[in-house]
Amino acid sequence: MLQTKNVHHLKEVTNAALFDGEPDCLQALFKRQPIEHLAAGQSLFFEGDIAKHLFEVVEGSLRIFKIISDGRRVITGFLHAGDIVGVSLKNHYLYSAEAIVDVRVRRLVRKTFEAEIARCPDLRPEVFSHLCDEMAAAQDQMVLLSCKNAEERVCTFLRKQIKRGSGLQGNGVLVDLPMTRLDIADYLGLTIETVSRTMTKLTQRGILCSVGRHAVQVMKYGVLAQLSGDDEYYSDERAQISYAGANHH
Repeated sequence: MLQTKNVHHLKEVTNAALFDGEPDCLQALFKRQPIEHLAAGQSLFFEGDIAKHLFEVVEGSLRIFKIISDGRRVITGFLHAGDIVGVSLKNHYLYSAEAIVDVRVRRLVRKTFEAEIARCPDLRPEVFSHLCDEMAAAQDQMVLLSCKNAEERVCTFLRKQIKRGSGLQGNGVLVDLPMTRLDIADYLGLTIETVSRTMTKLTQRGILCSVGRHAVQVMKYGVLAQLSGDDEYYSDERAQISYAGANHH
């Protein structure tokens, strides 16, 4: 019993130990942590659990969601390789996180994270930027659900996946969709039938081309952007598409 207690104490001391040198980014804090594996459908943590750890997604994709009072699932976002979850949380997880596909993650004890942020002032702007990104994502989601119709929601979702992937916004871009149609529906506040019907219409119009079960190719990005209902398309993105087209030829 005493040996087990000592081993546990040693583990806590190791986890809480500060890193050598000055980490240059938040991801650097996770590099020494062992990789953990989650199978598709396995939970990383549940809503209401004590938020003792932060996580970095090394490979794969997670869905984060809440279960509302009537039992329905509301997906509030998707996490992919390079994403960090838990920065803005303090006491308890506000949502559940579950693997969409096989996932690899690293975990970091929150006390260690907070000690490193206090020790390394250069990390604080990145933490602040991360918090701002989370707030902006929450505001975008509110606009998506309150102001956009089904077609606009689906097109906005696809554009977001494009920006997350290659970042190149133009015709012929391949968009990976590891999540299911039901996941997309629960994220967009639509039924699975509406999502499938909208995707079919976009395909019939030549805007999309289905590539297997978990990817689509965007054949007409300009039209997709217009249908998303976002005015900013008419500035930076049009210039990017023109540039991409010129290089393609």
